[in-house]
Amino acid sequence: MGIQNLLRVTLVFTLCVILMGAYTRLSDAGLGCPDWPGCYGMMKVPSQHSELMQAQDAFPGQEVEPKKAWLEMIHRYIAGALGLLVLIIFILCLKKLDAPKKLPTFIAILILFQAALGMWTVTMKLMPIVVMSHLIGGFALISLLLLLYLRTKPLRIPGGDFVARRLAPLALTGMGVLILQIILGGWTSSNYAALACTSLPICEGNWYQNLQPAQAFNPFQGTHETYEFGVLDYYSRMTIHVAHRFGAILTTGILLWLAYKLFTQSQSALLKRASLVLTGLVVLQVALGISNVVLHLPLGIAVSHNGGAAILLLTLVFINYALWRKA
Repeated sequence: MGIQNLLRVTLVFTLCVILMGAYTRLSDAGLGCPDWPGCYGMMKVPSQHSELMQAQDAFPGQEVEPKKAWLEMIHRYIAGALGLLVLIIFILCLKKLDAPKKLPTFIAILILFQAALGMWTVTMKLMPIVVMSHLIGGFALISLLLLLYLRTKPLRIPGGDFVARRLAPLALTGMGVLILQIILGGWTSSNYAALACTSLPICEGNWYQNLQPAQAFNPFQGTHETYEFGVLDYYSRMTIHVAHRFGAILTTGILLWLAYKLFTQSQSALLKRASLVLTGLVVLQVALGISNVVLHLPLGIAVSHNGGAAILLLTLVFINYALWRKA
């Protein structure tokens, strides 16, 4: 299998890991196994009576919940497999003379850091700054893998679309705003603030009179036995949620404007198609976000919202690469 085909497989696999991570987190299974890399001191979920007794002795007061434990372990297994795929890509790029070297090296370092964040997520009992960093690391990983794929596969825009290149700064701004919105989304999720506001368009009551940004966005929340289900008070969580909603409004406006400009000013069929994909993804993300609020965060929709954000980011990476690359 060539590097390009392996990168395609790895991109799909990375998206699966991101979705599985979201499913695990949103199922409250992040501490399904209280240790790392094993589960109650074993490399599989304890199921036999003797194993359950051993687990209780090792972690007194910690109830073994097989379903949550299996979710966590499956996430670890597939994340480990992803690490092996990244290692193979790294080795192949080093051996291939005309392949990039710096980017695959950085990706290999990032996957190691992701493993460390995965460990700290458990050992630090779901500390929000660690959970959010782990989520952002996954988004960074899939974005860099796409960038590596594009760099190993020459991209040609028919006729050289010099008019569209003027939109490169807007595209970069759009990607930057989207990244900030994804970070806000990660902070919302890791602080269990997704249901702090249950009305539209912003929040119920006199929310603007009770904002607490200093507490809401303090990355250091003190020492707690566990951060599961959050440690912030209601108004801090509400502040985080409100910020995410305003971020969504700003992001939606900028990305739809970018899509419109690309469609109307670009002469490239490739970029026109990308603008339509961008429009569809933005509309879908808004619909999923609203559904999360109206339907009180159903698991399937919440996971899809995470996946949609990843695909939206990949679309922006592609558009920026097409516009900023050297002619």
